[in-house]
Amino acid sequence: MKDIENRTDIILLVDRFYSKVQDNQTIGPIFTQVAQVDWSHHLPKMYDFWESILFGKAIYKGNPMLTHFSLNQQAPLKEEEFKTWKMIFFNTVDELFAGANAETIKQKAQSIADLMHFKINSPQSKINII
Repeated sequence: MKDIENRTDIILLVDRFYSKVQDNQTIGPIFTQVAQVDWSHHLPKMYDFWESILFGKAIYKGNPMLTHFSLNQQAPLKEEEFKTWKMIFFNTVDELFAGANAETIKQKAQSIADLMHFKINSPQSKINII
């Protein structure tokens, strides 16, 4: 099995991951019914996001924290949702890739999800987000 080496690999990972997310009973409805994600718009942003995270390319434009704070107002994002997201992400990486970059992207995903969970569910997050 090969490592994650380029944008093509990122696209494969992201597409497979979000296909699984949509089918998942715990978090799928958050994406499909609550957020009503436009996948043709969302997926290219996620390609840029993960390529920026893994390869240090400054191509991602956006603020994922604000997006998730807003989403949390509509559907609470608690530990269960973050655990499910991480499980699907890690399993997808492990199905497709092995190597240093595969391990790095899992570590980055863990850190991002844990920080997001903490910020969304901390008492300070109850303050109105402008």
